[in-house]
Formats: sequence, structure tokens, C-alpha cells
Amino acid sequence: MRIAVTGSHGLVGSALVPFLDTAGHQVQRIGRRKDWELDLAGLDAAGAVVHLAGENIAAGRWSASKKERILRSRTESTAALVRHLAGMKHPPRVLVCASAIGIYGDRGPELLDETSPAGSGFLAEVCRAWEKAAAAASAGGTRVVSLRFGMILSSEGGALARMLRPFRLGLGGRIGNGSQYLSWIGIDDAAGAILYAIGQESLAGPVNAVAPEPLTNRDFTRRLGKVLHRPALFPLPAFAARLAFGEMADALLLCSTRVVPSRLLQSGYRFRDPDLKEALHRILGR
Repeated sequence: MRIAVTGSHGLVGSALVPFLDTAGHQVQRIGRRKDWELDLAGLDAAGAVVHLAGENIAAGRWSASKKERILRSRTESTAALVRHLAGMKHPPRVLVCASAIGIYGDRGPELLDETSPAGSGFLAEVCRAWEKAAAAASAGGTRVVSLRFGMILSSEGGALARMLRPFRLGLGGRIGNGSQYLSWIGIDDAAGAILYAIGQESLAGPVNAVAPEPLTNRDFTRRLGKVLHRPALFPLPAFAARLAFGEMADALLLCSTRVVPSRLLQSGYRFRDPDLKEALHRILGR
């Protein structure tokens, strides 16, 4: 199958493209002209589209202009893509669009699946608008899957890569009181879930792309320390996180989102990395 991919040079896209190629698919990278305007030339031959493009939410403090770029890079690029698909004589069979578990907001220990209502806050608003823009493609007969990604674990980038240096120096530890839940997914399962969603006709609408084992921040950091053979004794107090990262600290570091991948499991997806300790050993080559 010919699969078009936006955001192909990002963290997930960089892993997805060789994954699809190895699986025997023809990959078409969709670039952008300026800002987040996608170059959709030649898209008509694609049987599936994977839309990953968007402003990096974790790069830089959340100023008003940064928040606007986060929102517009997702909603406007998605809306433009959907308009293009609507004008195609033979639109793709499926659109897999990235979303995030940020849609649930800060929910403490509440166990969340795809039937749980959206929460409140900036990221929840972004994800709701993002998924609404993608869902419009279903009017033209395209099956739409919104993959709600948790924290993606990779040694090549993202949150885990940023955590490695302080942990390797023996300076790692929990954030805040450590009781907040963290829902994660290994990079190979992130790519695997995308390919699975393309081929699994029963999947449409929101799908949680997280491992089956959400953990508290305290347990996550302890396991990371053990894998690296380093102590995890230096906590980052909540006030220090807010001082360093501003609003982003509450939305990404101190927020508790305990999410399970009910629809992936019910449809038969088999995780390569269901256990955090084993996932870290493999991802970090230890």
C-alpha cells in the first residue's frame, strides 16, 4: 500500500517510515511549504494517510504565541488535509491522525479509556479541536482513527531522552510528590499501533495509544533508575518545575492521566513492550 506520512522527520515519523518500509509499504513523505502549510501534491495515489505534523509542545515555555502555534499547527493543517481529501476522486481508505491523552486533562487516579469524557485545560482543548478537524474526513468515506498517544519512550528524543542525562549522573528523581500517573508507550509500539490502525477495519474514532501499564511518576522514575543502575533520590519539587517550565509543568509534568488502551487490546493488538522495565532495557540497550 502507498502510505502518505506528514511529520515524517519527527520522533514518531522517523521510526514509522522505516517500519512501514520494512513491512513492504511504499511511503510518501508529505513535507510543508511554510509554517504548517502541507505540500499535498501527489497525495491522490495514497491508500492511507498518517498525519503526525504539529508544533513540538515540549520545546520552549508556553507563551501566548507558542500556544497559538501549538493549536494552529494541528487544527489548520488537519483541516487543510481533510479539504484536500474531500476533493479527491478516490480518497484514501483510512486517515490515522495523531492526538494525545492530554484530552483527558488532570484526572488523578481515575482509570480512563476511550469512553471517558474529555477533561479541561489547554491540551484538552487542543486535542478536542484536533480530533474534530480529523473526524470531518469521515464524511467523504474515509475511516478516521485518532490515536491518543501517551508519553513516547525513545532514546532518540522526547521526554525519556531528556531524562537520561540527570539520571545517568545520579541526579534523577520523582517530579512533585510523584503520585501523578504517567501513561507511556514504547516507540516501536507507537509505530506498530499506527500500522495496526491502518489495517484494522474495526478501529475508528479515538484509540488510546498507551501501554497497558500506567505507572505513577514515582514508580516510573524508580524503574528507570534501576535500569540505569543509578539512584532516583533527587526529586524536582512542584514549585521548581513550575518556576522552570511555567504552565507547561502542570500540563505535562505534574498532570495525572491514568489511561488504558482498551480498544487496541479488545481488537487484538499485541504490544511489543507491555512492561516498562523490559521496554527500558530494550530501548536503552541495557
